Amino acid sequence: MKAVLTLYFLYFLHWNEDTATSLYHAFGSLCYFTPILGAAIADAWLGKFKTIIYLSLVYVLGHVIKSLGALPILGGQTVHTILSLTGLSLIALGTGGIKPCVAAFGGDQFEEKHAEERTRYFSIFYLSINAGSLISTFVTPMLRGDVQCFGEDCYALAFGVPGLLMVIALVVFAMGSKIYKKSPPEGNIVAQVVKCIWFALSNRFKNRSEDIPKRQHWLDWAAEKYPKQLIMDVKALTRILFLYIPLPMFWALLDQQGSRWTLQAIRMNGNLGFFVLQPDQIQVLNPFLVLIFIPLFDLVIYPLISKCGINFSSLRKMAVGMILACLAFAVAAAVEIKIDEMTPPRPGPQESLLQVLNLADDEVKLMVLGDENNPLLEESIKSFQKMPHYSKLHLKAESQDFHFHLKYHNLSVYTEHSVEEENWYTLIIGKDEKSIFSMMVKDTEHKASNGMTFVRFVNTLHKEVNISLDTDISLNVGEDYGVSAYTSVRRGEYPAVPCRTKDKDFSLNLGLLEFGAAYLFIITDSTNEGPQAWKMEDIPANKMSIAWQLPQYVLVTAGEVMFSVTGLEFSYSQAPSSMKSVIQAAWLLTIAVGNIIVLIVAQFSGLVQWAEFILFSCLLLLVCLIFSIMGYYYIPTRTEDIPETADIQISHIQGNVINLKTKKTKL
Repeated sequence: MKAVLTLYFLYFLHWNEDTATSLYHAFGSLCYFTPILGAAIADAWLGKFKTIIYLSLVYVLGHVIKSLGALPILGGQTVHTILSLTGLSLIALGTGGIKPCVAAFGGDQFEEKHAEERTRYFSIFYLSINAGSLISTFVTPMLRGDVQCFGEDCYALAFGVPGLLMVIALVVFAMGSKIYKKSPPEGNIVAQVVKCIWFALSNRFKNRSEDIPKRQHWLDWAAEKYPKQLIMDVKALTRILFLYIPLPMFWALLDQQGSRWTLQAIRMNGNLGFFVLQPDQIQVLNPFLVLIFIPLFDLVIYPLISKCGINFSSLRKMAVGMILACLAFAVAAAVEIKIDEMTPPRPGPQESLLQVLNLADDEVKLMVLGDENNPLLEESIKSFQKMPHYSKLHLKAESQDFHFHLKYHNLSVYTEHSVEEENWYTLIIGKDEKSIFSMMVKDTEHKASNGMTFVRFVNTLHKEVNISLDTDISLNVGEDYGVSAYTSVRRGEYPAVPCRTKDKDFSLNLGLLEFGAAYLFIITDSTNEGPQAWKMEDIPANKMSIAWQLPQYVLVTAGEVMFSVTGLEFSYSQAPSSMKSVIQAAWLLTIAVGNIIVLIVAQFSGLVQWAEFILFSCLLLLVCLIFSIMGYYYIPTRTEDIPETADIQISHIQGNVINLKTKKTKL
């Protein structure tokens, strides 16, 4: 669903790029804040199994509402926005609530003597997630783009199908209920951890006198109220949480695949020769490469490193993963710079860009005059030709009138046209029976995106022309130099576009329409072959292949495998048995904070895109250095030091006293 979310914000809700990026990451952040709630519900009330079942139903409901919000016939912009935000909130609650429970519930099926199998489980678990992501990232954009709903991209179908598949997955999961090992709820361990830490801090502050003996650890100040075992577990938890402090910056980079990297792909050419990729389909590289890299790293790379006598610990793997993500964003910045070099320059304040198109039957000399009749531009333009490039006009205000002197044979024609700053214009010169004339039309300000291309038509015939560009795209172009508005169509070959006038039908060969281009077609009838279309590019097509994003995806995915899979297993192995869900929720919370970092930078940095990529790369490199120093001094918890499963159970709470029922403890 997230594969098409950025484009949904851009082209259905019509938000700008920064707003779309911010809302994308706000949603991602909410998805990773709600695991705290899911962990609390599982540990204090329902248990992991029931929490997964109930919150999955909330997730499905969110998809239903989100799909309704993507139906063009259901209300207007306000209704779509309200339904979309409501649906996304429910999806975030559902998916976030089950996140800490799913991984921990799977880990609960293994005893400590099966630690190696549990490590393999976490790799398979991550492998399964990315197998689903691979399918959905490839198929969902096809549901959006290849299926038309009410004449538009079918976002409703793209949001609805994942919800339906979730229902099927939920049924399959519930069918195995009898064979699962279900640990009972142990009480609201999240609340107990917070209260224990708060009591220790407040008690230490109250007893800060030098006369009071110091204690070995600051959490020992909670001993007056909380049992020793809980304090030991919280100590182990805080040691891991301290290592989590630098981690959000990695997620800030990784999660931009669905936002900034997708926006970069919009400006690239998706034609790979054997297949045409939509901008939101390039994300399929990430789960595809994960499926390759996980067995490659587990079965080949890590064993080779071990045979070389190198102690490649979990924390070292995570640090190397950070470095690879830094390199990925450096590559993304280089790609962005190259794209900018190929993009036509934009006019600045008090500037406009002008091109001239001569549709007369002979050469026309043009002179643009300023307020004081001083020549600003002089060009000789041959018949059915245009200026080789846009010329810049400098304005003295936000808008200005310019005088145009047209010389054709012995005729001199003076006209006046108004232009506004920061716009592109085309001056079309035509000829009637008596003289020549000119008309000013505004060109598009943006390149076509979302795998589309822009077309418009100038009709030189003396009859109105109806053009059927697609089964649901039809436009009328007025007679005698009528100019149509820009229409977006899909990239592809258009060898025979059906057209008709009042008295005859004919077809036009528009040729190949490429990604990102804006085309102007002149309909003429100057030969014996019938009406034809003369093709011109107002804005050049995307020239840089989308394949140039492959290196950055390879680097960031390799970093993800080394960082995320390793970190997930490391966190589970280091956490006490009573803190498994808490540590999973805390791990997911680092992802939420990472998304908030992107949201803040997108809204307030004001940097051009390549500079923003460099900023993120440098920040993660600095964070990697800090994390490496922290990891150097971290002493891992040995497996035999962690109590076995279900060692401690919180039975009840009375006032400020917590009673613990000890069932079995092995130290």
